[in-house]
Amino acid sequence: MITVEDLRNDPRIKGLIERSRSNLVKLGYTEHGFRHVERVSRDAGMILKALGYPKRDVRLAELAGYMHDMGAAVNRVQHEQTGAIIAMQVLEEMGVPFDEILDVITAIGNHHEETGEPVTAITAALILADKIDVDRSRVVASDLAHDIHDRVNFAASSGRVEVDPEQRIITYHIETTTEISPVIEYFEIFTARMIIARKAANALGCSFQLWINNTRML
Repeated sequence: MITVEDLRNDPRIKGLIERSRSNLVKLGYTEHGFRHVERVSRDAGMILKALGYPKRDVRLAELAGYMHDMGAAVNRVQHEQTGAIIAMQVLEEMGVPFDEILDVITAIGNHHEETGEPVTAITAALILADKIDVDRSRVVASDLAHDIHDRVNFAASSGRVEVDPEQRIITYHIETTTEISPVIEYFEIFTARMIIARKAANALGCSFQLWINNTRML
């Protein structure tokens, strides 16, 4: 039974994640390396565990979260589909049962807001975990003036997802410094993320809320 620890120790996965990180840094993107995938893996599992899903689904959500951006080692464009194909090959070689592979690659292939849909619970959890990772530690550029994504991330001192299993509410909480980036800039670049996050919450039988600086926005 493969776990995230097995993925951490696999040299192929290490190399793919590191190449993805370095490629995206050169293209001017925020951090998409080990820090990001560790967090997404943890949060994806947490969401399903909090909602009472089986341990199997929790574990597979963690695997999908850890591997979800590996396709950027090839190219940022369609990295979700490329990553799913790569993950399928690696997991097959690791001896993962085919039904589990299918669940992981479906989630990876649907996590991107421009092309994805929360077609399974594992997919929905991955989407929700991925889209909340807004944090200044992800900024690698030194000049914030020219890139709105860097400003929005640098302004965010924390971003977290919370699950209320009794009320069936999934909430994004973000703390941001508006002097660095006004709240409107968050919506300017992340509206598509909020739309797919809401779809993902609904797919899990939950409503979705967004709170910024203790004020409800959605």
